[in-house]
Amino acid sequence: MKKSISTIFLILSIIFCVCLILANILESKIVNICGITVTAGLMLFPITYIINDCIVEVWGYKRSRLIIWLGFAVNFAVVALFQVAIALPPDPTWHNQQAFEAIFSITPRIAVGSLIAFLAGSFINAYIMSKMKIASKGKHFSLRAVVSTIAGEGVDSVIFFPIAFWGILPENTIIHLIIAQAIIKTLYEIIILPVTIKVVSYIKKREDSDTYDNGISYNVLKIKEL
Repeated sequence: MKKSISTIFLILSIIFCVCLILANILESKIVNICGITVTAGLMLFPITYIINDCIVEVWGYKRSRLIIWLGFAVNFAVVALFQVAIALPPDPTWHNQQAFEAIFSITPRIAVGSLIAFLAGSFINAYIMSKMKIASKGKHFSLRAVVSTIAGEGVDSVIFFPIAFWGILPENTIIHLIIAQAIIKTLYEIIILPVTIKVVSYIKKREDSDTYDNGISYNVLKIKEL
């Protein structure tokens, strides 16, 4: 019997992928806000972790594994298509090739760093969220969400910035970016926790689902297992 995918899960998956694509485009810009150096992608990237937490909490690790790989696939496709679009010869009447390249040209280092960091951080986030739910018997959602985010965001930052910017930015700037991004993204999740809790509670009632990942395989490659 075929398993159905709920409308809410589909909507969350779409938002997840869109936020991931936009965040990775914005990630290439370094900004300074109130003396704190971060990337512009900070506006959207934490949303992917919040959605990941919601999906693990309601539908379990298997569904989370599916959207993580889906996010990876669409992000890879977008990066590849950007490079194709840049390589295509511009029409003589169009004079914005340099501006287009400046915005959408992603160096191989940034692309590789982003994709690897996303996979590692997202799977660690989902794994910890799932295991803590089993251990706590479904209690302490706030604690589980924050701890899993600290781990996931930390791993993501530690992987991404050295791969993407080592030798381009000063070492102290890279270290500052790693620490600042991890802290601010975690604070982002803590601030928005009341909303996340209400959304998760609503989805659980609407979907009549509250999955515990007892006895499942956490192998990240078993994508077909739903």
